[in-house]
Amino acid sequence: MKYLKLSAVIVLSTLIIIMNTEQCLGYRILGVFPLNAKSHMVFHEQVAKGLARRGHQIDVISIFPQKKPFPNYTDIEIPAALPKFVNNMTHDFLQDVTKSNIVHFMSTNMGNVICEKGLENSNVLNIIKNPPKNPPYDLVITEIFAAHCFMAFGYHLKVPVVGLSSSALYPWSNDMIANPPNLAFVPNNLLEYMEKMNFWQRLYNVVHTYYYRMYFNYYTSSQNDMIKKYFGDDAPGVRELEHDLALILTNSHLAVNGPRPTTPALVEVGGLHIQDDDPDIPADHLKWLNESKDGFIYFTFGSMMQIESFPKPVLDILYKSLGKISPIRVFMKAPHPEKLPPGLPKNIRTFTWMPQLKVLKHKNIRAFITHGGLMGTQEAIYSAVPMIGMPLFADQFINVDLYVSKKIAIRLDYADMTEDKLDAALHEILYNPLYRKTVKKISEKFLDRPMSPLDTACYWIEYVIKHGNKALRSSALDLYWWQVALVDVYAVLILTAIIIAFAAIAIFQFISNIVFPSTTVARSKKNN
Repeated sequence: MKYLKLSAVIVLSTLIIIMNTEQCLGYRILGVFPLNAKSHMVFHEQVAKGLARRGHQIDVISIFPQKKPFPNYTDIEIPAALPKFVNNMTHDFLQDVTKSNIVHFMSTNMGNVICEKGLENSNVLNIIKNPPKNPPYDLVITEIFAAHCFMAFGYHLKVPVVGLSSSALYPWSNDMIANPPNLAFVPNNLLEYMEKMNFWQRLYNVVHTYYYRMYFNYYTSSQNDMIKKYFGDDAPGVRELEHDLALILTNSHLAVNGPRPTTPALVEVGGLHIQDDDPDIPADHLKWLNESKDGFIYFTFGSMMQIESFPKPVLDILYKSLGKISPIRVFMKAPHPEKLPPGLPKNIRTFTWMPQLKVLKHKNIRAFITHGGLMGTQEAIYSAVPMIGMPLFADQFINVDLYVSKKIAIRLDYADMTEDKLDAALHEILYNPLYRKTVKKISEKFLDRPMSPLDTACYWIEYVIKHGNKALRSSALDLYWWQVALVDVYAVLILTAIIIAFAAIAIFQFISNIVFPSTTVARSKKNN
């Protein structure tokens, strides 16, 4: 009996090992994420960690190494090409960015500069010149944003490339995988949200999208020279590399962004970064939140922005309105609280960093005041917390407007905000049950999936490794734009219809002349 039990244990253990071996093939993957924005890296890091948990070996080039070692995850740290965007973006810098052309800023500073500084780094050059061979890389994953030169690693290593987008796709990204943007009802994410667009809005959406796409392509074309400099004269250009992508994983989801047409090479994994693996809320702050019996509002402008750098008139409005809602408390992020003006209301407590998801899931939370960043607002939807959105730049405007249209948020623009406007927004979000009821419904839809977003991402990445970079490729990539839009087909059909119409008229006139010759002659004389 003893031997029988031992045999059963051995058989069961063997089956488990076999099943795990089939699930985890132990691929080696190179991740390249040199952008200076921490919020972007949160998304990419979770993908890398998810793959590492499944037994794959992940080497990650970035400027944000792990604070603690993570199994199967190797950091290849490089210096930041630009100052890191971590709690250091001031109001003055924000003004400079918003006054400039956002696409020019993204394509040059966050594209070309990142490429130039990243590719010349010794750690990166070492991988280019001496890539590991035991085992070699099976896949490259990199960010779809502006520094697309790093896609050349796929060409160089002869492996597929998967792109990660920490937001919905920007106007220049759809073409990479021939994803149909359908601008008739899908506004690009650099516009403010336009629901059920009229003709003029659709016209503006089309012009704006194609203009920015050409603008981006023009300014990032200098990456061609960088690619050839570091990967060889025979290396493809950046546009060719973009069209050789095997897959794009994007941080969007139909529960929030709505149904839209997509090619199989675009997989939505919205909320992938939501893992709840952060440390606990510090004890003193947790005690304060637990004692907030009338509830609290969580207030943060994300991982980049310093709220204390905003003009004093804006902060005065915040102080006055937020002070009025006492005994409801406000839990506000201020990286440098000593820079806040005096007179902070007693119901406001500041912090420099907090495990955000744990705060949003706290039983006493009533609302979330946010700048509209996609990561944080997805966490709010996940936790079913209604929002007041104050968008600052980039896709934050369309994010907030989208949530407003779904009745889960109220929008305020800080530039023309008044005490009365903020008072009204606070009263509405705190006391109108519609917002909490609606966000609960959307949260349920957001969470209702056949697999978690991280498991979905890992599945499709492994799919590409197993089946090659052409497995999800659309044939539309082999056609010109006018062929995809069927312009040639419609032109032939219209021309054919015109020819048939003229032929019908000519035949009718010919028959009419034979059947009614006298009438035709009379008409001819009368005309003369």
